[in-house]
Amino acid sequence: MRQKQSKGEYLAFLATKYDVYPGEFFNALLIAGENQKSKCGSLSIECRGKTEKDTIFLVKTGSEVVAQFSLSADFLSNQGNPLLDFMGTDKIRRYIAKQAKPADSLRIRDLRAGMSHATLKATVLEVSTATRLTTRYGNYASLSKAMIADETGKIKLCLWNEQANSVRVGDTILIADARVTKFRGETQLTLGPKGTLNNPVAVSQLPPIS
Repeated sequence: MRQKQSKGEYLAFLATKYDVYPGEFFNALLIAGENQKSKCGSLSIECRGKTEKDTIFLVKTGSEVVAQFSLSADFLSNQGNPLLDFMGTDKIRRYIAKQAKPADSLRIRDLRAGMSHATLKATVLEVSTATRLTTRYGNYASLSKAMIADETGKIKLCLWNEQANSVRVGDTILIADARVTKFRGETQLTLGPKGTLNNPVAVSQLPPIS
């Protein structure tokens, strides 16, 4: 029998499908629950009513209804971001792989702030100790930065939460659909809702970057 999909996985899938960061989507649900309506990217969210235990939401893009569902008070009161735990599920990975368009691998020297679908291969030189932060949504997150390099240069890669545990110094990693941003004058890479970081393998097991 097929296992029933959880609310968290369902919402994470909606965020992925409509290219919305999961934290923004969850925060928009909270706002709609308090103020009746909210916006999140191309999505509009309405609170359609409340029962003793649940809040009912309607999600639309333009005039098209995307989904209607109820969420429990316990789910909405989660202090973290309950959607992030489901971003690595098989269903979401399959969807991202299916939607991904072939992309030419870039070199670090080609990266410019504002790019949103950067794909490249690089070697990890350093990984900083994670720092605990409070996001603008009031949730807690950990951030570390890896210095990565290819034969054309170096750049910092932001690693959020469990991403930091997936790389080691000396690994060669494949990054897809990353965003190139500028923070305090420094260009850096970050993985958005559709960005992926492969399971790294030791440099000795890969051919050298050509």
